[in-house]
Amino acid sequence: MVDVTDATFESAVLARSDQVPVIVDLWAPWCGPCKTLTPILERVVASANGSVELVKVNIDENPQVAASFQVQSIPAVYAVRNRQVVDGFIGALPEAAVAEFVGRLSPAPSEADRLVAKGDEASLRQALELEPDHPVGVVALADKLVQRGEAEEALSLLTRVPDTPEARRVAALARLGGDSAVGQDDIEARLDALLERVKEDDEARQEFVDLLEAMGPDDPRTATYRKALTARLF
Repeated sequence: MVDVTDATFESAVLARSDQVPVIVDLWAPWCGPCKTLTPILERVVASANGSVELVKVNIDENPQVAASFQVQSIPAVYAVRNRQVVDGFIGALPEAAVAEFVGRLSPAPSEADRLVAKGDEASLRQALELEPDHPVGVVALADKLVQRGEAEEALSLLTRVPDTPEARRVAALARLGGDSAVGQDDIEARLDALLERVKEDDEARQEFVDLLEAMGPDDPRTATYRKALTARLF
């Protein structure tokens, strides 16, 4: 389970819900029932084996998220799928009721799902024979291909699935040449040099954006350099 903020809600909840249902646990430190409910949610979601994901939001620190759900009482739990709220409840329900809630969001895994869960390349390829556009399988196989230098096949695979943060990250690594091309020691120097060229040089702009995707939203430098890019372009 991850803590989601006003700043990360778009990527961690809305965009992620295009791939898997996301359960949002709205809580606050002063809320006693919240402390009872959260461990129950964690246990039940863990038993769902990745078919749903759980995030929590401290409403005192993240008023925008609280306002978007029109929170009037906590604990409040909402399920988001394909960027829409599809289910929810208020209050600290018993574990059996929470399990029923989660069960409604997590259909039985398909054969392709079971193969993808194995994670090895042979199983991933077999899964994509059954479901060529399986979103998790496509990205997982593309990631493996990138790591061994087969960027062209990886990028071709990624055209099968919607644009998501993880798909963008793997595509960026494919264009950059893999994790080894994103050296942490010199990445700021590379970004600074590219920033000087982004307005007139399409390749420099793509490399700059790819480096930010590879760094990810949790790197505090990402937001800083995105603002710098916007300032240079506009």
